[in-house]
Amino acid sequence: MKNIRLTLISLVAAILCFSGGYAVAGALTDYGENHVIDSVIRGQALGAPATPYIGLDTATCSDSGIGTEPSGNAYARVAVSASLTAWSGTISNSSTALSTGTSGATYSLAPITYTASSGPWGTLQAVRWYDAATGGNSWICINLTTPLNVSGSGFTVSFPAGALSFTLD
Repeated sequence: MKNIRLTLISLVAAILCFSGGYAVAGALTDYGENHVIDSVIRGQALGAPATPYIGLDTATCSDSGIGTEPSGNAYARVAVSASLTAWSGTISNSSTALSTGTSGATYSLAPITYTASSGPWGTLQAVRWYDAATGGNSWICINLTTPLNVSGSGFTVSFPAGALSFTLD
């Protein structure tokens, strides 16, 4: 988890009007780091997923871990678009142009919302980016600074537009 900071500005659980889940200092996993090195330094295809999936994790991040996601109770990863209109360019937090700024940051431009829980998901500790709807590989992980306990049915975990921010420096 080197030289990459990911910031989660807020996490909202609609059932409780819960907000303020903030995460700092997450990064590429070993899998993500290896692919970036092979692509940028060694001339290999990156192999980045056409459709990334954002998953929730009941364990904290580690370089080598794949995570411990909730199981059952209507939990599923959320597909997000890998596009200029889904993530901002580095020039501003609302830019849809190619990155030409100096911030090194990109922000989500649309809300990311999970299906309401039909039972407990456990205490959420982190957010991960995967390359598949189930299974697959974890590329990025960030720890939440405020864990969220999804203790029963009716919880809707949602990241508002602009809530997820990644910074490369």
